[in-house]
Amino acid sequence: MTIYNLGSINLDHVYRVRHFVRPGETLSSSGYRALLGGKGANQSIALARAGAEVRHIGAIGEADAWILQTLIEAGVETSAIARRQEASGHAIIQVTREAENAILLYPGANHSLTRSQIEQALVRGGSGDWLLLQNETNGLSDAMDLATERGVRVAFNPAPMVSRDIAPLLDRVDLLIVNEGEAMDLTGASTVAAAEARLHNDYPRLRILLTLGRDGVVYVTPEGRYRAPAFSVDAVDTTAAGDTFIGFCLADLAAGQAPEMALRRASAAAALCVTRAGAASAIPTLAEVETFLASNVP
Repeated sequence: MTIYNLGSINLDHVYRVRHFVRPGETLSSSGYRALLGGKGANQSIALARAGAEVRHIGAIGEADAWILQTLIEAGVETSAIARRQEASGHAIIQVTREAENAILLYPGANHSLTRSQIEQALVRGGSGDWLLLQNETNGLSDAMDLATERGVRVAFNPAPMVSRDIAPLLDRVDLLIVNEGEAMDLTGASTVAAAEARLHNDYPRLRILLTLGRDGVVYVTPEGRYRAPAFSVDAVDTTAAGDTFIGFCLADLAAGQAPEMALRRASAAAALCVTRAGAASAIPTLAEVETFLASNVP
């Protein structure tokens, strides 16, 4: 079983500043870090560290070949990542002493995917495999069509949420992964409960993973509804927590793990992630998650 992840790969340039740069101002930064990020790359690394066989479909700039080695070392298969003349996707992130941030995002090579590239990457896909997508690349509709033709199931994390673009795609989705705000935006509901009910009623065959922050997660399926609490930890950086949860949870669900165990293991992975600074570098290994679970028996 293979999980194909058509997703973004970004370089995050993080600057520590006293305050956000004002128009016309030149401001010195007290710190700088360059990190591998992007929802797609984060989720591929989480899937690999959870033990899944994951093949990433994406694109980077020619100057950033080191990204491939980083993904390979994490256990991600990278042959479907194209190298383009244009720049890799990247973010310029200002972080203040109060931990507020301001982000300038350039999609770059993430929006250069072609149908032929996606088709070639999925040529061996079939029943039992999954395609995971987010909303930080182009090619989503083509990828869903190609997956459906091959019997590959589709998991969709539509972030960043643009409701008018996302709603027409849901008929081709098997597993929808959203947080509470995204669920309300997508349905136009004013409460999380109403959003869950509307999604379940409008798409009765759709499986829904609804993450609720400190309130845990709900998994709604045609067979039943499952809920798992969040673990209480001292958070340092929540940047990749959602991506970590998605990778670990999908790895387990795709492998046939019981929903209760999949939710608990993914929640533990996300809890470990927020205790560390960074994005991809903060994602734990499966062994670390198992150790954490052993010391947090319900």
